[in-house]
Amino acid sequence: MPRSFWSPVQNRFSWSPASKRRLIFSIRLTIVVGLAYFLSARLSLFLLTQPDGVAVFWPAAGVSSGVLIALGRDARWPVAIGVMAATIVANLTSDRSIVASIAFASCDAGEALLTAWLIERYLGREFSLTRLRHVLWLLAAAVVATACSGVGGAVAYKLFHSPHVPALITWQHWSSSDAIGIITAAPLMVGLAELVRDRPSPRELIEGVGAVIAVAVAVAIIIFIVPEAWWNRIAPVELLFPMLLWLAARCRPAFTAAAVFVVSLMIASALIFRLGHFSDAELSMSDQVFAAQAGSLGVAIFAFVLAALFAERRRHEAVITESENRMRAILNTVVDGIITLDDRGTIESLNPAAARVFGYGPEDVVGRTVRILMPEFYGRERDGERDDDPRNAQVKMIGSGREVTGKRKDGSIVPVELAVSDMEVAGRKMLTGVVRDITERKRAEEHQELLIAELDHRVKNVLAQVAVVAASTRQGSQSIDEFLRSLDGRIQSMAAAHTLLSKSGWQSVGLDALVRNQLAPYMTGANITIRGPDVMLASTEIQAVARVLHELATNAAKYGALSTPSGQVSVAWDLHLSGPATRLVLLWRETGGPAVPADIQPSYGTNLIRNLIPHELGGGVDLVFAAAGVNCRIEIPVKEA
Repeated sequence: MPRSFWSPVQNRFSWSPASKRRLIFSIRLTIVVGLAYFLSARLSLFLLTQPDGVAVFWPAAGVSSGVLIALGRDARWPVAIGVMAATIVANLTSDRSIVASIAFASCDAGEALLTAWLIERYLGREFSLTRLRHVLWLLAAAVVATACSGVGGAVAYKLFHSPHVPALITWQHWSSSDAIGIITAAPLMVGLAELVRDRPSPRELIEGVGAVIAVAVAVAIIIFIVPEAWWNRIAPVELLFPMLLWLAARCRPAFTAAAVFVVSLMIASALIFRLGHFSDAELSMSDQVFAAQAGSLGVAIFAFVLAALFAERRRHEAVITESENRMRAILNTVVDGIITLDDRGTIESLNPAAARVFGYGPEDVVGRTVRILMPEFYGRERDGERDDDPRNAQVKMIGSGREVTGKRKDGSIVPVELAVSDMEVAGRKMLTGVVRDITERKRAEEHQELLIAELDHRVKNVLAQVAVVAASTRQGSQSIDEFLRSLDGRIQSMAAAHTLLSKSGWQSVGLDALVRNQLAPYMTGANITIRGPDVMLASTEIQAVARVLHELATNAAKYGALSTPSGQVSVAWDLHLSGPATRLVLLWRETGGPAVPADIQPSYGTNLIRNLIPHELGGGVDLVFAAAGVNCRIEIPVKEA
């Protein structure tokens, strides 16, 4: 045949690695479930009720249902096939026909599928013995599923095995034996699956296995050793309760399920083989069967409910502990201090931030009044009296944004901002105080106040200087336009000096930067030469030198060297030692400009050049109107070379 014919066929029947693994798992699961079901079924078939011949105890139902609940819907077909095969073989080895065996197998498989479907339908796929709601629903699902399968079993018995037995009796025996089997064996399958997924610690494993062995020993004592009088007058199974309580409180529900299964298996075995107190011929078989079933059911319900309650308690405690740890971690990392008080103002706790603020550890202040940390927490004393009942002041102190004085362990005072809120915990009124160290903020506020005062002082000085400049400029001006131009230039000079000072934070400014700043409007290339060492001047020196340079530059632009294209201005300075002091010598020289008249009248500008430096800085100025150009020598005592 052509190759194209075989390709689709091969692709259709080819197996991927994942598919092969699923197939192998399904085959293994079918074999394991079948063997377990067969062995438990054969054990149950040793003791049959009369007159219908139904097994007294059917743990096989719990094996199949438990595997389905633990593994989910993916195990439906392997479990169903294994259950049917094992049931047919087990019944054929007894006195059942092939038709009856097939009918019974269908009922058993349907019972397991229905139980698992009810669990998944109403609880989801995550079934757990640690939840009381799941345990109770398992009991309900077992009753419903066995009641339904009992109908099919009763019909099958009536048609194929015991036609003379009333169907109601068969249904009762079938339902009770299967329900007890599911309730006692299914949790064991679920618990074993949970242990495989989450392995117990060696300590828990040793403790759990030891407790299960102790339960088995106790059951053996009850069956074989307990006196006849005790056996007849009391329920000996009550002796198991302390050990079941220990298992439920200390171990995971899987170990409780193992103990319940052991109890049920030992009771059923003793009943099947007529051992111990179950060998008493005076008691009817129906009474012994009822006692065995009631004992197994009572132990199972008590143990599983108790185990679920303890598991939920442990889970809630774990949630609370995790929440407390998370809250403690948050409190330990927040930057604000947090203090909790009772309604009497007694400190109950404080976080590390609060301990850092006050210098106390929790062991130093817990149990003591909050006044040890904040004497003004409940207000200041008035007229030498203080209210010793802090509850009278709670309404006034609750709120935020309150500034109080804190007291450190070393006795030093620290300003803190306090926010207080109240709450009720378990019927007790509690107070929570959030404190924040505002030392840096107070320092910043004080610094800001100082800056505002300094700014106010400087603004007033500037305004006074502007007023003087305006008045002096008006006296030397011939017209309004001239007055406005002169006033604007002088104010701009002052503003330029202020800009340099602002950029330096009102600290020192280099003389080179100042000279270039003041002469920048007049530079046209090489008409101005500036040279000198790097000298830093203080703010008062900057403002005075700036005004003098402005007047020199303005005069040069109007009448001197800067008024002609060929004029040159040279500005040079140097430092000279004069004994212990240092003096700055600045030379202003004009060349190439118009001839300077001999009879120059004094003006506001020339007076400012001659008098401002001596008056403001204690220096000297030599202003010379030479015919070749204006020369000015300025000497200033400086603090920094």
